[in-house]
Order: sequence, then structure tokens, then C-alpha cells
Amino acid sequence: MADTSDFRNGFTMEWNGDLWQIVEFMHVKPGKGGAFVRTKLKNVRNGRVVDNTFRAGEKVQEARVERRQNQFLYEDELGLHFMNTDTYEQFSLPADQVDKREFLKEGGMVDILFHAETEQPLTTEISKSVELTIVQTDPGLKGDTATGATKPATLESGAEVQVPLFLNEGDVIRVNTDTGSYVTRVSTA
Repeated sequence: MADTSDFRNGFTMEWNGDLWQIVEFMHVKPGKGGAFVRTKLKNVRNGRVVDNTFRAGEKVQEARVERRQNQFLYEDELGLHFMNTDTYEQFSLPADQVDKREFLKEGGMVDILFHAETEQPLTTEISKSVELTIVQTDPGLKGDTATGATKPATLESGAEVQVPLFLNEGDVIRVNTDTGSYVTRVSTA
């Protein structure tokens, strides 16, 4: 059992019958009354964020989670299939349990959080930026570099992002997975 003095960002606990991770917290000691801890909690299974206040010293059940890097293999009607790169064990997750699915390409790496006691996969975390090839976009024109205008482009993972006019099919670009926006061109094919 842990108490509020053990709280830190990323701390995972069992609370209200589910697994929650602390996104942010603040110890508050008012001039009148007892101290308390204000927290912002994220549900590990569905991503819902809630605010909650705990009394100082309140006990909670700590949950151990492990982050393991896995390789995305393919997607079919059963879901998305992954392989642990250390043990070569394969498993699948339903598509709705995979965060930022549109930026995953076959063979790409993704971190998956597992509940340490039950070995159940909880959620996925893709890196902040990924490099993907443009597979479909309108052709670029010479001199289309100064206006800042954009056009839609479909990437190899199936995602559609807005890119500058000078990019063409076959170009490799870096995409910010948090915002879904173009960052820079990596290379030209």
C-alpha cells in the first residue's frame, strides 16, 4: 500500500475498480483544515482524464506496470498484431485499444504498457515523431516553396496530413504524432 506522499507523475494505482496513472498532482496545505493532494488522473485502459482530491496520508493500492517495446506486424479482422522483440511472443490488440493507430506502419516499434501481475496489455505509446513515406499527393511545382501553402498527402501508414506544396510522392517526411502535422522532409526518394 502506498499513500499520498508516494505520489509522483507516472505513478499508477488501482482506484475505483480501475487502473489510473497520475498525470499531475499538487500537495495543498490550506491555512485552515487538513492538507490534501489535488490530482489529475488518466485511466490507463481508456484514456479518460479526471480530477480527484485525496486527503493527505490516504492509502491507495499501487499497481506495477511495465513498458515493453514491441514491433507492429500487421492488422487484420482480429485486430493489430504485435511481437515482443525480446521473446518473439506474438499477441493482438483490438484496434480501439491502440492509440495513434494511423501513424503505425508494419515493422514499426511501439511501447506497450503491461500490468505486471496479470501480464495484460493496457495501452500503447508511439514515439512523438515518426518518419513515413508519402504514397499519394498532387505533384509539386518548381518554385512552390515560399508561400507556405499546403496540400493533402496520404502516407504509407494510411494517415493523411497537410504538407508543403514542394513535396512529392516517394518523399520521406517526419510527422508529429501528437498534433498529426508535418515537421520536416527527411529525404527524397
